Amino acid sequence: MFGRAPKKSDNTRYYEVLGVSKHASQDDLKKAYRKAAIKNHPDKGGDPEKFKELAQAYEVLSDPEKREIYDQYGEDALKEGMAGGGGGHDPFDIFSSFFGGGSGFGGGSSRGRRQRRGEDVVHPLKASLEDLYLGTTKKLSLSRNVLCSKCNGKGSKSGASMTCPGCQGTGVKVTIRQLGPSMIQQMQQHCNDCKGTGETINDKDRCPQCKGDKVVPEKKVLEVVVEKGMQNGQKITFPGEADEAPDTVTGDIVFILQQKEHPKFKRKGEDLFVEHTLSLTEALCGFQFVLTHLDGRQLLIKSNAGEVVKPDSFKAINDEGMPMYQRPFMKGKLYIHFTVDFPESLSPEQVEALQRVLPQKPASQLTEMELDECEETTLHDVNMEEEMRRKQQAQAEAYDEDEDMPSGAQRVQCAQQ
Repeated sequence: MFGRAPKKSDNTRYYEVLGVSKHASQDDLKKAYRKAAIKNHPDKGGDPEKFKELAQAYEVLSDPEKREIYDQYGEDALKEGMAGGGGGHDPFDIFSSFFGGGSGFGGGSSRGRRQRRGEDVVHPLKASLEDLYLGTTKKLSLSRNVLCSKCNGKGSKSGASMTCPGCQGTGVKVTIRQLGPSMIQQMQQHCNDCKGTGETINDKDRCPQCKGDKVVPEKKVLEVVVEKGMQNGQKITFPGEADEAPDTVTGDIVFILQQKEHPKFKRKGEDLFVEHTLSLTEALCGFQFVLTHLDGRQLLIKSNAGEVVKPDSFKAINDEGMPMYQRPFMKGKLYIHFTVDFPESLSPEQVEALQRVLPQKPASQLTEMELDECEETTLHDVNMEEEMRRKQQAQAEAYDEDEDMPSGAQRVQCAQQ
């Protein structure tokens, strides 16, 4: 396989990187890699170099052929084998999918067969405002494809496959349509004979477990940890948990938080807002009420002695807003927006009593003769939004009428005036 006999070198480092023994099964390797990858994923603030090293170790040990070479001769032999064109996949091609196409180690990745990266699977995850305030863990059951354990993702009992005659191993078919005398359309699509793999398997040699599909469905339960203070639209990523496929770096499962609307509280970043209506008596004479917070605590809200609360005013309570993400002991503010409910009418006795206690604006003194010269008016209730809408509609109709009138008629009318 190699041009010369490889020398012995260290063949334990990859096992130490993954934290497994040299006799670890493929399942043990997979579990150890996923656990370490989640902990060290760059999106989670992990060390990119450590994550790259984990991917390198798993890429080699998860392939039986590469693992055998590594166990006998160490990683130097793998590098020499790749550089010498000894076949197989470049064990470091996995890095290109995570870190933008770096060539890795060994200098021979361009000669090897590139592994493509599988697609990420994105799911929305609804969360209540209480969930984001307190934090929670949600267990979700998902179905995904995993490599067939019986044939190790080969699709056949013998592990052999043939180049697809339909696409000549490219995985795609090109069809040409004549659109006109000198116009043609070229279309490219996945080959249906091999499902885009470029390989076919003899019917008699198909794996009895996966029927030649190379993958089988698997039920997976994921524990999604929603941390305190997470935001609407924030992503929670499970690296390498999407559908598996041969010669493919498995994509991620990504959950996107969708905050549900709360009947009482509104959230703006790290602050919370709540509406509260006071009666006119409470606004003038003082108030107190109990507010149930998102964690069930009862907050006593009351005004200061002698304080008058004006309509459409705000008051804030420090450290009673949302927890800050990854700093849950720090919180924003809780804002209370006050509206005042005025009475529909007052009795003469109530008016007289209020006039005695409330400050009044000095009334302008008018003589009997001056009052006789004034015209009395009547006030009506009005909806200003409806009033403005009606006026705009009337103006638009008048403009349309002016546009329809002939220009000559306009000139005659002006002359007559």
